[in-house]
Amino acid sequence: MSGLSTHGVDRVAPPWRRLGIRALRPRDAAEPHRTASELELLFDLVFVVAVSFAASTLHELEQEGLFGQGVISYLLVFAAIWWAWMTFTWFGTSFDTDDWLYRVATFAQMGGALVIAAGVVPAMTTGEVTLLVGGYSLMRLVAIPQWVRVAIANPSYRATAVRYAAGVAIVQVCWLSLLAVDASALGLWVLLPVICLEMLVPPFAERTRPTPWHPHHIAERFGLFTLILLGESILASAKAVIAGLESTAHLGDLVVVAVSGLMVVGAMWWVYFACPASARLTGGLGRAMVFGYFHYVIFAAAGAVSAGIEVAVAALGHGADGDPVEWRATLAGPVALFFLSVWWLALRPALRRRANTLVVALCAIMGASVLSPGSVIVLALCAVAIVVVVETGRAAPPIRDLGK
Repeated sequence: MSGLSTHGVDRVAPPWRRLGIRALRPRDAAEPHRTASELELLFDLVFVVAVSFAASTLHELEQEGLFGQGVISYLLVFAAIWWAWMTFTWFGTSFDTDDWLYRVATFAQMGGALVIAAGVVPAMTTGEVTLLVGGYSLMRLVAIPQWVRVAIANPSYRATAVRYAAGVAIVQVCWLSLLAVDASALGLWVLLPVICLEMLVPPFAERTRPTPWHPHHIAERFGLFTLILLGESILASAKAVIAGLESTAHLGDLVVVAVSGLMVVGAMWWVYFACPASARLTGGLGRAMVFGYFHYVIFAAAGAVSAGIEVAVAALGHGADGDPVEWRATLAGPVALFFLSVWWLALRPALRRRANTLVVALCAIMGASVLSPGSVIVLALCAVAIVVVVETGRAAPPIRDLGK
């Protein structure tokens, strides 16, 4: 098959071919013009539902003054969403054959993603994790036969595939055991050790022989998911405008929130895509894993920004329970964390020392803005300033050469 590596791979048995099943052979990591498939784009849209529910529930908890519960439950639930998405994405960049069996498996994983979405609200509000764990385990259990297919078709990757299949199976036993106990009485903290165990499977499996990944394809997939998360924030800004039109008592303030929110989101987009992410995926397995794992922080921060904007809108229109510093932090915290994380992961090596210092200082000002009633304006001005620093403070070699 065109564009696929055949080194050390057995030929597919004729009966498989008659059934229209292709061998899950490794994709060429240097395949030209590799882009996200229509199936991957559809998969991402399914995850929009789960992300939207997580962000809206975070907003509701923060608005009610349950700041600590909202943040902790959001981070734990979002970890399950992120890991389910990332494991599918990384498998797809290596072994996507797009035959009917692969498509059916993907649709089964989409079903699991929808169950995850249905379980987000009860998990974050009451600690009831049955739907969340059930949907997550469905997604991950489907991955086991996929890795078995890889092991059968690729002798050179067999040890890696067997390790993946065994690791995923063992961890799913741990996940499903949560359904046998009253996990809601233990709280969402019960998810943390199992999530950490999940994250140890790739380092364990990839030690034998790393699976191939396509840097530009992975960069595009992560970029598209970032756009989905930023889109939630644009929607929140639009809601601020609508709320302003419905209630003229706070029209001026709501417009300020909407415009400032749009400026912040625009700056987040600008900074994230200022450096081609594919450059951070070269140089070995270690750098690629840092890229993938660290995106949890970036994704979680981006997803929480929409909740912060909606809390700011609610505070102006109807008031919000709790300390004003806390509800300002619902927006300032994620925004500052996003910029700081993107700087650390991608921009830091490409900027001059003075520019790096300025970016960190501006992020610190963002964090300190929670002490000011004009926090949202400070965030917008700092976000624009970071864009200016990034565009004017690049060192040689230019960002496009980063990692080469």
